[in-house]
Parts: sequence; C-alpha cells; structure tokens
Amino acid sequence: MAENILNNFVESFAESIPKQTVAALFQENLNSAAPQPNRLLKRQKTVHHVLGGGKSADVLLWRNKKISGSVLAGATAIWVLFEWLNYHFLTLLFIALVLVMLAQVVWSSVSGFFGRSSSEVPRLKIPEELFVNIGMVVGSEVNRALGFLQDVASRKDLKQFLAVVASLWAAAIIGSWCNFLTVLYVGFVAMHTLPVLYEQYEDQVDSFVSQLLGQFRNHYQKLDAGIISKIAKAKLNAKKHE
Repeated sequence: MAENILNNFVESFAESIPKQTVAALFQENLNSAAPQPNRLLKRQKTVHHVLGGGKSADVLLWRNKKISGSVLAGATAIWVLFEWLNYHFLTLLFIALVLVMLAQVVWSSVSGFFGRSSSEVPRLKIPEELFVNIGMVVGSEVNRALGFLQDVASRKDLKQFLAVVASLWAAAIIGSWCNFLTVLYVGFVAMHTLPVLYEQYEDQVDSFVSQLLGQFRNHYQKLDAGIISKIAKAKLNAKKHE
C-alpha cells in the first residue's frame, strides 16, 4: 500500500515538470561538465575587454564598419603616398602649408571685398592639449608594453613566453624585409584584421595553438632531458678521471 502511494506520487511529480525544463537542466549539466577550451595566453576575458574596451576596441573589432573602414582606408592612403608614390613628409607638409596660406589670402580678399575686417578671418590653431594628450597616451602605451614584456619574462609560463618570443621574432623578420613605414602599416592592418578574425574563429584558433604548443613542449622536454643527461654523464666522467 505504501509502495503504491509512493509510486503514484513520483509519477504525478514527474508529469508536473515540463519536458523542456528537464531537457534544459540536462543540457546545462552537459555544458558545465564539458571541458572548456584553453584560451590563448590563458585569457579569461573577452577579446573586446582585452583590447581595452571603449571606442578603440570598437574600431579594432569593426563594431562600426564605416569608422573602421575609414581609418583603414586613411592609413592605406598615407602608405601609398609615401611608399608607392615616393612622396616625402616634408614635401607634403610644406605643400599643405602653402595651400592653407593661399586659402587665407583668398578669404581675406573676399572679406575685404564685402567690407569685413581682417580680424574676422578664421585662424587655424591646434590646441596644446592635443599634443599633451598624444604624449601621455604614447608614453602610457610604451610603459604598458615594457611592463608586459617584463612580466612575461619573470613568470614561469612557458606557453605565454614562447608566444611572445615568436611574435617578436616574426616582427623582427618582417622588419628586415621592408622599411619602418611599411612595418607600421603592416602592424596597423594586422591590428584591424586579426582581432576580428580571432573573435569569429576563437575556438578553432585556440585549439590549433594549444596543439601546436603541446607538440613544441614535448620536443622541448625531450631536448631538455637529453641535455641534462649529458651534463650528468659529463660530471660522472670528470669525477672518475679525478
């Protein structure tokens, strides 16, 4: 009698629970039990947060395609002017100054023709705070980069250390192929393409990098073990000869 009552209670309770809820709970348990992929450089934050967040990260991740495309097109135009058309910075600067002076002369003449005073002619003036802000931003970024390299060197994280060394080595090789302006342009284009591609194919890239670093770690351990064994044998032979 008691067993029948208990079975009826269990069946009625099971029927009262929606099937979708049970399926959702089961799927949630599977997702929580599934192993999480190893993120690149042991990253626990989103790509947007790693890039600093804000407007700069939005531009790099193409949140606004018009702004990101305009920035990339402007950088490409500057690179084409200096690299392909062989323009020089001073030449463009002086030509721009001449055009500004001509525009000022035309404006003054037109203002005098309409009876306006020369003091009403607008003057081009760059705010001093702009240069101060640029200097502060550049100095802050340089110090942050140096601090990051020092932190990587002081930690005992082989994966992160090898990734940074490989990046610097690749940058050194690229720098030997072309001049400084081209290196800056390549870096600028990489900053505007690699993060957004990594964000789209994050799991595939992390899996590939993890496998590659695992193979490299195995070869490194074998090489390290071989060198240590040779050093130990050399010490034993030296002691025997003594």
